[in-house]
Amino acid sequence: MTEKQKKNGKAILLSLGLFVILVAITHLGVLAAIPVLGNCKITDLVLFLILYLWVARKVLKKAAGNISRGHVFDENFLMAIASIGAFVIGEYTEAVAVVLFYQIGEWFEDYAVNRSRASIAELMDICPEYANLKNGDTIEVVDPDDVSVGDIILVKPGERIPLDGIVIKGESPVDTSALTGESVPRMVGEGSEIISGCVNGSGTLEIEVTKEFEDSTVVKILELVENASSKKANVENFITRFARYYTPFVVIAAVLLAVISPFAGDITWMDSLKRACIFLVISCPCALVISVPLGFFGGIGAASSKGILVKGSNYLEALAGLDTIVFDKTGTLTRGEFVVTDRIAAEGVSEDELLQLAASIEQYSNHPIAVSLLNAWGDKEILPVEKVEEVSGFGIKGWIDGKELLAGNHRLMEEASVIIPEIHEIGTIVHVALSGEYKGYVVIKDEIKEDSYKAVERLRKLGVRHMVMLTGDKKEVGEAVGKELGLDKVYSELLPQDKVSIAEELLEAMPAGKKLAFVGDGINDAPVLARCDIGIAMGSMGSDAAIEAADIVLMDDQPHKIATIMKIAGKTRGIVRQNIVFALGVKLLVMILGALGYANMWAAVFADVGVSALAILNSMRALHVKE
Repeated sequence: MTEKQKKNGKAILLSLGLFVILVAITHLGVLAAIPVLGNCKITDLVLFLILYLWVARKVLKKAAGNISRGHVFDENFLMAIASIGAFVIGEYTEAVAVVLFYQIGEWFEDYAVNRSRASIAELMDICPEYANLKNGDTIEVVDPDDVSVGDIILVKPGERIPLDGIVIKGESPVDTSALTGESVPRMVGEGSEIISGCVNGSGTLEIEVTKEFEDSTVVKILELVENASSKKANVENFITRFARYYTPFVVIAAVLLAVISPFAGDITWMDSLKRACIFLVISCPCALVISVPLGFFGGIGAASSKGILVKGSNYLEALAGLDTIVFDKTGTLTRGEFVVTDRIAAEGVSEDELLQLAASIEQYSNHPIAVSLLNAWGDKEILPVEKVEEVSGFGIKGWIDGKELLAGNHRLMEEASVIIPEIHEIGTIVHVALSGEYKGYVVIKDEIKEDSYKAVERLRKLGVRHMVMLTGDKKEVGEAVGKELGLDKVYSELLPQDKVSIAEELLEAMPAGKKLAFVGDGINDAPVLARCDIGIAMGSMGSDAAIEAADIVLMDDQPHKIATIMKIAGKTRGIVRQNIVFALGVKLLVMILGALGYANMWAAVFADVGVSALAILNSMRALHVKE
């Protein structure tokens, strides 16, 4: 609880205590007074007016300020008019009660909003304030903005890692909970990639910076969080538009009720004015205007606490109608950590010669397949290759001593008119050819993530009807992975543009009102991530382009978190709908009773403040979702 909230809470408690005392002494006749205005007393008027001006000062000030700026119709205006009207008709107790309980409702609303912000606000603490820049044997404390790519920084035990990079010296457990929601520290050592925002454990680390501060993980995360509230769900936009027309409508209705009632029935002008005031108090739209966005904000907060970043409540709303999920394979369902499992050399070619050629040309690529080939070759001699060119979806080309060197899939070989043998092995096959002569192939396999099995099972239970996988890998490899995970359909041997085409076909076949999500991690996934209803990116190992194009980011690369965010989305949508039905239902009922004279000012206070408080408390449930 903030200092401001504590101060406001004390002021409200003081006002409530004075109100109770005042009600007691006036109704018990403790003070002698001169009878005026029927049964009321001048003492009542003076004491309640003093208390009213104290309690309602902020409401009256806001109403006057908004009127001066041309914004007449809002909840402050409704409260001011209704409470002043109550004074005019001699309902002093009710006049003070209306504003006092409104203030209590505002305090609970403020408290609820801060609670909802808490898990998101924790992310703001991940932003580092300094970096220890290493210059030779000296250490200089600098602003992270002043560190360049290639610089060496030192991170001491307990310090927050300020920039993304690669560990070049040291070993230590790293707390990633603020980013991933994972409570178990991750061990890092020499050669480990490390991201900003994590907290170093017991060892000292030297890190070579790989990204400028403005492009670092921690800055990207904060930008996502700060911009999340700008993308509203359809129901939020509806409530905003609804309130814009609803408030002036009820003010006009209250005026007509006050003017027409004495002519339409056997009631006095004073009674009709009282009914109009009650009608105004009941009609205040606070419960809807506050609880609906608060519900979505709570859902976004719950997601962030579990290492899931949602870029807007519109995506949270869309997730609740998810029908089909399309997965990329490598790095999403599989580890993306390729291992060379076999080397089949052509006649007259040694296995070492085959692997040396493959590793020599792949040294210029950062693709996981290239890394696996280089790891398999180790520290042995690598041949110099010139004019290296990556062919997206095919492989890589280059030149050695004036001879063209090719390494890639069967399509790259077919394009170069290189004849390849029939292959029955399951795995990623990298064919190698030099100067048009086939040298053999290397078999590379990628393990399925343990978490992928869990993800598919949980998504089935949550009602996802259709699960599809897209991959540029061979048909045999893709279908083997799809069969093992129990997916409905696998599309293999795809180029990046093919993925977009298939996604568009699936979108056209979607049932009305249902949504399609794509899950990926690579640069080539960015177009399809942006094209689908919901794009979900892997935040730890995923490319910057994929994270930028996605609507939801899984910070720990665990696909089962898709089921978690779906559960959060479903609960959030249910809470928002409950609030809308409850608030409109109660208000409509009490408004009708008030217009007919069957509801008093206390019922109006409940229909406004009571309904708002209950709706806000209901919205706070969105913060807590079990796995």
